[in-house]
Amino acid sequence: MVKQRFDNHGGPAAPSLSAHVLLLDGGRVLMVRRAPGNAYAPGMWHASVAGKVDAGEDVVAAAVRECEEELGVRVRPSELEFAHVVHSHEDAGWVHFFFVCGSWDGAVTNREPRKHAELAWFPAHQLPRDTVGYCAQAVAHFLLGDPFSQHRTPTPFPARHPDRAGRTVGHTGVVTTPGEDE
Repeated sequence: MVKQRFDNHGGPAAPSLSAHVLLLDGGRVLMVRRAPGNAYAPGMWHASVAGKVDAGEDVVAAAVRECEEELGVRVRPSELEFAHVVHSHEDAGWVHFFFVCGSWDGAVTNREPRKHAELAWFPAHQLPRDTVGYCAQAVAHFLLGDPFSQHRTPTPFPARHPDRAGRTVGHTGVVTTPGEDE
């Protein structure tokens, strides 16, 4: 009886969780170009780091793990700043958590060359046209101070943190709001 109560009776599966980290440096964001042989978004630019949250893992631990696995950099959880969440309805659905980070240990290197064709730094306000849609959307909403959006669906409410609107990435990689000194 209890099992039936919690069974979704063949309904849609719960969305998967992913952790993304945008490395910031000198007013720029690191992006990775997906390798041509990738099944998902071949040849397109994507967030610095991205990966599925493993069973039993929290989203911050996944973000830290993915930084080491994909770029060879060590990030402390305290160095991650929550940036944005995108809910995507593709497949069974995804909830993408984005963090920004301006401080890490180690040199940025492409540790997954079969997955990433190249790494490059871009101004946060000028991402390449061939950036994966939900990644570009997350960066744009982060810079506007909006913590949540739905991919390919208008967000039905204004920014939750209007005091963050107009954010920029300063010359040190630190996120600033209008009127703050860098």
